[in-house]
Amino acid sequence: MDSPAIEKSGTEPGVFNMPDYQSAVRQFSWDSARQLLDGLPEGKLNIAYEAVDRHVQHGMSDTIALRWIARDAQRKDFTYAALAQLSSRFANVLHTLGVTRGDRVYTLLGRVPELYVTVLGTLKAGCVYCPLFSAFGPEPVRSRMDIGHAKVLVTTRALYRRKVAGIRKSLPGLTHILLIDDDSPSEDTMNYGAMMEQASASFQTVATDPEDMALLHFTSGTTGKPKGAIHVHEAVVAHNITGKYVLDLKQGDTYWCTADPGWVTGTSYGIIAPLTNGVTMIVNEGEFDALAWYRILQEESVNVWYTAPTAIRMLMKSGDSIAAEYDLSSLRFMASVGEPLNPEAVVWSNRVFGMPFHDNWWQTETGGIMIANYASMTVKPGSMGKPLPGIQAGIVEKTGQGVRELTKPGAVGELALRSGWPSMMRGYLDEQERYRKCFADGWYLSGDLAMRDEDDYFWFVGRSDDVIKSAGHLIGPFEVESALMEHEAVAEAAVIGLPDEMVGEIVKAFVELKTGYTADDQLMLDLLGHARKRLGPAVAPKEIVFRENLPKTRSGKIMRRLLKARELGLPVGDISTLESDEK
Repeated sequence: MDSPAIEKSGTEPGVFNMPDYQSAVRQFSWDSARQLLDGLPEGKLNIAYEAVDRHVQHGMSDTIALRWIARDAQRKDFTYAALAQLSSRFANVLHTLGVTRGDRVYTLLGRVPELYVTVLGTLKAGCVYCPLFSAFGPEPVRSRMDIGHAKVLVTTRALYRRKVAGIRKSLPGLTHILLIDDDSPSEDTMNYGAMMEQASASFQTVATDPEDMALLHFTSGTTGKPKGAIHVHEAVVAHNITGKYVLDLKQGDTYWCTADPGWVTGTSYGIIAPLTNGVTMIVNEGEFDALAWYRILQEESVNVWYTAPTAIRMLMKSGDSIAAEYDLSSLRFMASVGEPLNPEAVVWSNRVFGMPFHDNWWQTETGGIMIANYASMTVKPGSMGKPLPGIQAGIVEKTGQGVRELTKPGAVGELALRSGWPSMMRGYLDEQERYRKCFADGWYLSGDLAMRDEDDYFWFVGRSDDVIKSAGHLIGPFEVESALMEHEAVAEAAVIGLPDEMVGEIVKAFVELKTGYTADDQLMLDLLGHARKRLGPAVAPKEIVFRENLPKTRSGKIMRRLLKARELGLPVGDISTLESDEK
């Protein structure tokens, strides 16, 4: 909170979708936000219709909806009419396969056009879409498809062979696997392209109810298996309005969201929000490269840019002078999400780009942005900003009777939201008790610790649990520990997150070996390789330390908190329940 505030980035009043925050808060209603969408007859609502087909109905057939930039820098454009037709073809493919309303369709893909077509076609058909991160290893892929009752998977030949073929028999409900790049599929797979060519480009969008399940996004917890957060078609109301208010999207804009489509941001703000707002969205197949990114910003005349703190820090590391070599004058708004954006990055961006990155906060469970720094509002570097109009946020603490709101500025507690916004998750799939524990006294409890200052800006303090946030991705320690314990040498494992300047946190594991195994460099390399093979590089630990004993409570629970405190040189707190300790 020591960095000076940065005044609004616009040039004159009235140029923003939300020119005055306080007025918007007073005047806002979710009913009025719903009126910005067309809807379907008899009160029905379908995300895919709002994203593409309604724009065709309103004369935007030839407007470019998606510009895909391949790894070799070749471009391919898809108009709103083309996306409408392609998504209808995929909906017909699902119909041909006997996939029906409510069935789960998964993608295991990178940033390729087929992913976007699959998402829209799945929703148009009344099915449920679930993304998988392409860097996952076989075990995270298997567990998420098992929990979500996957029926269809769209992937590539290489990803299928590396990550799915070996687990296929453990997923009896996975009846259809479509490969986007295989002209000679086996008896276990089908040719996506051939089926699309044979399918009709005409399809009547399924008239889904607003409360019908549309999206299933997985998030990690401190214990147990991943949780499948259920989101419904009504979520599109929040996606659309946050695109307008938070990202300041306008028809005619060119918009670039760099988030991976395997995560919730890549769906909510890499597909739904931009398309419902009628913009042209840039999809870059390649991974981070500072020169390539600056070139895209210049050559595509990007107006609104949504990226992650890890990427911003890598741009900072590449040096200020590189940005000066490019014409970035088309940029008018930049935003960041995934983890807290450090104040230095906000100040840096204001100096280098002439405007700050605007941080915002939300979670898989909230489905859309809840707290943000808005285009018309003064930015306090390091702050997550103020609640979205229509959202009541508070700082609370748990008591014996429920929760109590902390109203004193500077008080640290759990960030909570009053229930009832359209994109709020409707449950954890098949885990009602886990879902119930997220709420108390009408509040959704986020698990994030925060504080509110005297100007009602919110500031992130940390997690209230052991979930690890690395490069914007939530990693559950239990999932990593379970994979390590599959190795024949491992008796027990404990996983923590440690601060890292570039990605926020890195995964570190502590391992207790079974009798007869020697803690040496060769075994460490073997364990690291095992974890990467099972979990994928994004989830696997970066470092492993051997311990003769791990610290546990008398009930046998490993004390991750104690391990982390000792690693960071922090007070260990209450250890009265400690039974054993590491040596």
